[in-house]
Amino acid sequence: MASLILVNGVHLAKQQTGLLGIVCLKANYSSDAPRKVKTTSLAAMKRGTGGRSSFNGIVATVFGSTGFLGRYVCNKLGKIGSQVILPYRADHYEAMRLKLVGDLGQVLFHPYDLRDEEAIYKAVKYSNVVINLVGRDWETKNFTFKDVHVDGARRLARIAREAGVEKFVHVSSLNASPNPQPFFTKEGSKFLQSKYYGEQAVREEFPDAIVFRPSDIYGQEDRFLRYYAHIWRRQFRAMPLWYKGERTIKQPVYCSDLAQGIVNAIKDSDSQGQTYQAVGPRRYKLSALVDWFHQVMRKDEKWWGYYRYDLRYDPTFRVKVMLTELVSPSFPIGDLHTERVEREYVSDEVQKGVPTLEDLGVNLTYMEDQVPWELRPYRAALYYDAELDEFEKPTPPQYIQ
Repeated sequence: MASLILVNGVHLAKQQTGLLGIVCLKANYSSDAPRKVKTTSLAAMKRGTGGRSSFNGIVATVFGSTGFLGRYVCNKLGKIGSQVILPYRADHYEAMRLKLVGDLGQVLFHPYDLRDEEAIYKAVKYSNVVINLVGRDWETKNFTFKDVHVDGARRLARIAREAGVEKFVHVSSLNASPNPQPFFTKEGSKFLQSKYYGEQAVREEFPDAIVFRPSDIYGQEDRFLRYYAHIWRRQFRAMPLWYKGERTIKQPVYCSDLAQGIVNAIKDSDSQGQTYQAVGPRRYKLSALVDWFHQVMRKDEKWWGYYRYDLRYDPTFRVKVMLTELVSPSFPIGDLHTERVEREYVSDEVQKGVPTLEDLGVNLTYMEDQVPWELRPYRAALYYDAELDEFEKPTPPQYIQ
């Protein structure tokens, strides 16, 4: 019979045919003798060898987890064995789908309101990481930009500091400025202005906070690609753009890249107090991007009669935007509202000397590799069984060197 001998964590299996040495890592099991716990902190109770069914010591509270970016961040955290606490408001069915991002018992839910300090404290008191993804693209009667981006961010950062949280991650916005340049409106983007003051508020309450400044984010169910793909954004078959989009420079970032950057920053001990610019690998003119989007959707000039024109000389489009906000103030049709149109023509400015996602070890995704898949549901004649090479493959947009 074979016998099993344990010597200093090395298993030596002695069989009848000879001696076979097997080296393995020491693992702990539920059947082992109870361990003496030195601390009640969950972060000190790491178990497993890594992966979704392990626990890596990270207990993260993710505010805004039910949003577009939140689901990617939660999935990245759950994949490496983090315990995730997901505060949610309103309908709990929006948060239930996130139950699958982690193993059994590793994903916890807690109802909260951004103005309820007691509920916020309960959601963060056991965590060593807090991530703020809460944001608004347009104002409502219940929440203004200041309520969410400034007061709400300050409240989360202050309570996280008081609860002894080790790392606080705040997502701001690229081009955030106290005095943004006006285009479509007279006063400029209130969104970018509130993001700037929100970033300052977080720094005051939590000086070592990690801040991300993303550009336009694209991915599944985004508000960038689908904004231009929606029929309500166009005027019949024409696309109105400021100066035809020739004076606007964009550097969009893929949502999964930004989520990976947030996770890498949490694991990086040198990220405390840093600000990261979350931008894509290439810069494009807005006109080139929009033309390419329509080529991918088979709605270009050749097949569909698409063309661009200068928005400045079309007062009917401004009336259309105002009418949309009047008819659907809580959720504008096609994401078309004054603030979105204003922010659309702000060029992305990447500051030199400020680290980016590449400094966190993220391999950035090229738009040419991802956008055709994202826009596939919006193609004209979607269910048409095309012959091989019947449609020309769209030429990737020319990027700025």
